[in-house]
Amino acid sequence: PFAGLMLGVLATVLVQSSSTSTSIVVSMVSSGILEVQPAIYVIMGANIGTSVTNTIVAMTMAGERDQFRRAFGGATVHDMFNWLSVLVLLPLEVITGYLYHMTKAMVDSMNLETDKGAKKDFLKKLTNPFTKRVVQINKKLINKIAECAPGSPCPERYESLVVQCYETIKTGVKNVTVFTTAMPTAQAAVASSVPVVTKSWSLVDVEEEVSVKCDFLFSETGMSDTALGVLLLFLSLLLLTTCLLMMVKLLKSMLMGRMAIVVRKAVNADFGYPFGWFTGYFAMLIGAGVTILVQSSSVTTSALTPLVGIGLISLERMYPLTLGANIGTTFTAILAALASSKIQYSLQVALAHLFFNLSGIFIWYTIWPLRPVPIALAIKLGNTVADYRWFCLFYLLSVFLIMPAVVFGISLAGWEVFAGVFIPVGLLLIAIVVINQLQVRKPHILPAKLRNWNFLPECMHSLAPM
Repeated sequence: PFAGLMLGVLATVLVQSSSTSTSIVVSMVSSGILEVQPAIYVIMGANIGTSVTNTIVAMTMAGERDQFRRAFGGATVHDMFNWLSVLVLLPLEVITGYLYHMTKAMVDSMNLETDKGAKKDFLKKLTNPFTKRVVQINKKLINKIAECAPGSPCPERYESLVVQCYETIKTGVKNVTVFTTAMPTAQAAVASSVPVVTKSWSLVDVEEEVSVKCDFLFSETGMSDTALGVLLLFLSLLLLTTCLLMMVKLLKSMLMGRMAIVVRKAVNADFGYPFGWFTGYFAMLIGAGVTILVQSSSVTTSALTPLVGIGLISLERMYPLTLGANIGTTFTAILAALASSKIQYSLQVALAHLFFNLSGIFIWYTIWPLRPVPIALAIKLGNTVADYRWFCLFYLLSVFLIMPAVVFGISLAGWEVFAGVFIPVGLLLIAIVVINQLQVRKPHILPAKLRNWNFLPECMHSLAPM
């Protein structure tokens, strides 16, 4: 479970879209490469990884302390909700398998037929002409490699994933002997019934299939797939960061002065009595609707983050909008499932993604006493990065890259090694949290030495020396 969870985080961080990574998982389940149960854990990780983009957007506002405080809080409220949901629902799924069994019962009760014409991505008409001019990947080869049994000879593994273009050309002519067989005529048949074979010659074109340069940018570069992948990843991240910076500057320039006052009042207004409770759920509907249209929760939350930074949207209103974006991003996976061959399995995974988010919303939003918890944690992070700017980069690298990679690596070593490492670490973290709460609320019940952390080196209980 933990390996699948962290794999989902890392994969989504690389592709910068949970819609993309979950659609890939759904396709893998449909083709039989991945089973439903481990796919659910990967989906949970994808939910966490999608919030890396709006955290990067928040970093672009580090120049002004208060804006950075608000923007980082607005970005990480998404992180806090996703991590808290996983903290509760991952153990519950491992113990009970409630998402697996509930979605299986739902799918079994449906009369399902594959819809090959289902539109899986509304934006492909816009993006495909550009991406096909940059690079084209042989998707059929990827499926063949994934279907190869471990340890078995698989020549496809040594082929390039970049599409190779071929053209049939005429290289000359050659003389070909043609044998024609015919039955004898009626008169000749009296003497013999043996077929008559005649021989003739004719000239035919000699054609050969040769490799030619394709009409996209990275065709026949001479680079290995690994080197080309690293280069494309770097260029895509550079392009993403540039676009995000331009988006932030555009939004800040547009929403100033009187326009800012109007937008602030409209976005943060509540419904009148007795429908005030419905305001947050209406914001969720807006977030879900926008995400369905743009097919990416990263785009939705990244557009909202700078608005939180400049004070147009409150953190309390950003929270339900983010939750709505989490629901909207499941729409892409459901469409991908409807177009797959093994629809009962792929749709089960897509529904598990939806109900994972709905379960998290029920716990951390609908249950009123728990609603402030993700917001309070996000505010704490915002205050921390405003005082110590370096902590933002540390948080980004550790939460989305280093920690998932370490946990993934250790989990591959087996349950014994995993438990031996993380049970003591988990107990230590729980003890630190409990002691911190007692230091604030009831310090008198603690030993004198534990009423503060001053007995430790300063670098272990303060960020200031860093």
